[in-house]
Amino acid sequence: MKLHFDPNQQFQHDAINAIVGVFEGQPLNHGDFSFTIDNRSTITPIGGVGNQLTISLEQVLTNVQNIQKENEIPTSAELDGMHFSIEMETGTGKTYVYLRTIYELNKKYGFKKFVIVVPSIAIREGALKNLEITFDHFQNLYDKTPVNFGVYDSKRVSNLRNFAINNHIQILVINIDSFAKDENIINKPNDKLTGKRPVEFIQATNPIVIVDEPQNMETELRKKAIENLNPLCTLRYSATHINRYNMVYSLDPVKAYDLGLVKQIEVDSIVTENDFNEAFVSLEKVYNPGKNSVAAKIKIDVNTKDGVKRKTVTVKNGDDFFNLSNKRDIYKNGYIINAIDISGGYVELSNGEILFTGDTFGGLTDEVMKVQIRRTVEEHFLKERKLKDKEIKVLSLFFIDRVANYRSYDLDGIPLKGKFAEWFEEAYHEISGKAAYKGLLPFEMDEVHNGYFSQDPKGKWKDTKGESKADDDTFKLIMKNKEKLLDVNEPLRFIFSHSALREGWDNPNVFQICTLNETHSELKKRQEIGRGLRLPVDMSGNRIQDTTINRLTVIANESYDDFAKQLQSEIEEDCGVSFEGRIKNKRARTTVKYRKGFELDEKFKDIWDRIKYHTSYKVEYNTSELIGKAAKAVEQMPTIKEALITTTKTELQFDEFGITTETKASYTTSFDGAFKIPDVLFYIQERTELTRSTILEILKNSGRLGDVLTNPQLFLDNAITAIRDILNELMIDGIKYEKIGAKEYEMRLFEDYEIHVNDLTFNISKQDKTIYSNLVPLDSNVEYDFARECESRDDIEFYFKLPFWFKIKTPIGNYNPDWALIKMNEKTVYFVAETKSAGQELKSSEKRKIKCGYAHFKEFDDVKYRQVATVAELD
Repeated sequence: MKLHFDPNQQFQHDAINAIVGVFEGQPLNHGDFSFTIDNRSTITPIGGVGNQLTISLEQVLTNVQNIQKENEIPTSAELDGMHFSIEMETGTGKTYVYLRTIYELNKKYGFKKFVIVVPSIAIREGALKNLEITFDHFQNLYDKTPVNFGVYDSKRVSNLRNFAINNHIQILVINIDSFAKDENIINKPNDKLTGKRPVEFIQATNPIVIVDEPQNMETELRKKAIENLNPLCTLRYSATHINRYNMVYSLDPVKAYDLGLVKQIEVDSIVTENDFNEAFVSLEKVYNPGKNSVAAKIKIDVNTKDGVKRKTVTVKNGDDFFNLSNKRDIYKNGYIINAIDISGGYVELSNGEILFTGDTFGGLTDEVMKVQIRRTVEEHFLKERKLKDKEIKVLSLFFIDRVANYRSYDLDGIPLKGKFAEWFEEAYHEISGKAAYKGLLPFEMDEVHNGYFSQDPKGKWKDTKGESKADDDTFKLIMKNKEKLLDVNEPLRFIFSHSALREGWDNPNVFQICTLNETHSELKKRQEIGRGLRLPVDMSGNRIQDTTINRLTVIANESYDDFAKQLQSEIEEDCGVSFEGRIKNKRARTTVKYRKGFELDEKFKDIWDRIKYHTSYKVEYNTSELIGKAAKAVEQMPTIKEALITTTKTELQFDEFGITTETKASYTTSFDGAFKIPDVLFYIQERTELTRSTILEILKNSGRLGDVLTNPQLFLDNAITAIRDILNELMIDGIKYEKIGAKEYEMRLFEDYEIHVNDLTFNISKQDKTIYSNLVPLDSNVEYDFARECESRDDIEFYFKLPFWFKIKTPIGNYNPDWALIKMNEKTVYFVAETKSAGQELKSSEKRKIKCGYAHFKEFDDVKYRQVATVAELD
């Protein structure tokens, strides 16, 4: 299968434009310069190709402040270096955005040299995979612009010469550890490069450096290494920034969730109650409370006036758990602290037991993990059954901290099943045999589960930390199999992987995540859910937008409240936003059910048969009116500011560290020379589809045509925005719809679906007045009040919320009206209604879609379309 990418997602355009706008005023196609690195240790202006900035830092600051105001981000009083931060929640297409930004920066300004710096093998492989799978997509969008990309290889440093001299877009992916230290090959003189250090070829190009996950590169050593690349600027992309240098765009978790850009999150909580029958001990940490003392924090069961409670106590050498637990007999023998070892991170008890930090024994640890596995399998089969006909593959991901729990080896190296594999097969055998699921997965049991772990030289799976050469191969395998795993005909559904390899798993069809750690994990909740937030795809590679499908279930061995509180705390700490009440409890999920036989209800048929048809549209507008209004809009554009040239006089020298520069003088002047003026009419025609003669009349009548000489690109961009806005307005004013023969919405689309109950869920009490049997989910208070009115008023004979798939095509995107209803006045009237609060300020796009609604329903006999706040306003 081949993944498809939607090039028209507004939030991604906003993120891209935020960076492109930083360089507003940069002369068109003046973003590069030529140079030569020769054997005389000098740079002369011929040969290689690099990036150059011709606008002043003052202009950059002004641009940044304007972008921040537009994106409602606190404005920077001064530039925090040439570093620009973009915050995007995990799963919203961060890599797609920065790759497309490369193409846009080249298209608008001619920048050609880009370095993507990554902190880990997993992220490096992810970036390369995205470069591969988006290549055709971007080639189609950008007229097959030549692009070369690859990963830095210390064994092939001569490739950096090609990076420097090639005149096409060059994208180099490099791990921070490859160049952060002086002893790295890239920083040492190389005989194959005539004694130069390989890094000099990067430095000479003045590259735009894209920093992927910069929070992992905030040490002084790593920051200095990035600066040593001599970047024109750094673009920093992350969901969890530590330092927000010149933030220009923010899509935090709350916004991403509210916009439906990630899966909804639910937690299936597995906890024990009254689990005090064994001697429970859990070592949380060992530490130095003072200079010459050691202590430990240990959780044990303690007698209290309210019964036995699990509590954390501080212990030192010689402490007896029997006394600390208020004389619980279960701790009577063998539970005295013999030793606390801080360097080793463990404590030793008098019964010989040794606990390392994070270790737990006693209690129902194994039993809890068995239930976690079983619940994961049950949840998987529920979704498998629901999504089978939609050709959406369902994957479940188990993260474990010890390979031996899934796969071990005997003395002859023969693989054996670990306890997790055995527990899984027990649960799978039982659940797959139930009548509801029999035959749902027509594969052998050992085909549906497998492990992804790193291997030793003999091919045995082993525990790793995600940073070894063995992990390198595992991440490549995960990426290689990404599309294969999305095929419903590929048996593998249940994947076990090491927690250290978590970063490599960004498969969009992960619907369940279950973490089975025997030791205490410091893993953040945002990291835990992050691997499953991406919206899923079907077999054709198309992204699924149905919120009833897009749901991630985390099977957790803690209470739902604890999970939600920790996740909320992390988000508030990381992003400074409130996520109150947005994590759903799986047990609070319910199904919206359609009333049995509603399709035979004469009242339903009466209105549905009037509105069920698909339409197409055509637009008409008066060209003279367009020219007049568009010319006025162009005339009223902001002043086109001239480009500036910043001249910096530097002395270039070679020394033992390579090419160094020393600034001798710098000054800024306005650019009053000749720009290369593009074909203005063709440029605007491509982006508006108007005729050249119409565009010429608009520009002539605006009186602003001369501004193209001041700053061609800025003038063209502003003019296109002004013309498009008027064009959309006139097209929608003159839109006409007509039915597409007998094509209609199919009744089979009315399917029961699951929702999370909230304050806007309306409970149905009069089933005969609607198509629902129990409840209907609503989006606002005005919709809730409208539904209540419809149910209580005698003059409303029938009503229902139009489903999300009932969409009207418009020139600015699809439109989904709110309601269909029958009202009895002096005669029966059939309405389609859009509910908006009284006095609500609507966006221009909302107003225009409502206009399209009026035009669409004009073509339907006896159907009236209204924008209202209450039922009374229908009249």
